[in-house]
Amino acid sequence: MADAPVPDAKATTNRMVMIFIFILALFVMFDPSLRSALGGVVGLALNPLWGFGGDFPVATLFITGMFMTGMTITVRHFFTDYVKQAESQKMIGAFNKELRQARLDNNTYKLKKMTEQQPQIMKASMAQTTTQLKLMPVTMLIVIPIFAWLAVFTGDLDSTRMSVPWSNLADLNASYLFPAWILLYSLISIPFGQLLSRGLRYFSFKKRLNALTAAGK
Repeated sequence: MADAPVPDAKATTNRMVMIFIFILALFVMFDPSLRSALGGVVGLALNPLWGFGGDFPVATLFITGMFMTGMTITVRHFFTDYVKQAESQKMIGAFNKELRQARLDNNTYKLKKMTEQQPQIMKASMAQTTTQLKLMPVTMLIVIPIFAWLAVFTGDLDSTRMSVPWSNLADLNASYLFPAWILLYSLISIPFGQLLSRGLRYFSFKKRLNALTAAGK
């Protein structure tokens, strides 16, 4: 009888950490007292930096969005090999194209060979996905406390009505499936995140290209 595979202790620890953080996120989301307590602690640092005494909430959301997005994307950047990621995507795309063609041609021999190769191809793809999943607990530890603070910050404003892109007099705490302040935060952070991610990726590829050029001289 074959021995049972030994569990990977590191992988098990990573899964446990992820589960703990997701449970924490759910508690913070649905427990107002926990959210208030966590937001209050974070506010001790962030209120003096860019809380502006609640006088400029849009500026606070803007700065917070840039800060939090910048932190999470920078963390992912330093643990992502963009060249390997691009190579993996290109390899999988070429493999899938060839597999579709083999099915159209009803080439049973080629289909059999490619089906046997498919697990190795998927393993290469999963390696990149696994790296991103391992980073999720780190980024969540940044996101959860800051979102808790924003919820407390907007809840404590003397006036939450102000001009935003979709209204001249919107209530930041009004709900449009999500609170309006989350929508405003997203309008700020998503475009900034896309620009930052593309910029970091560009410099990463440029650095690798320069290294290859220098090695070829």
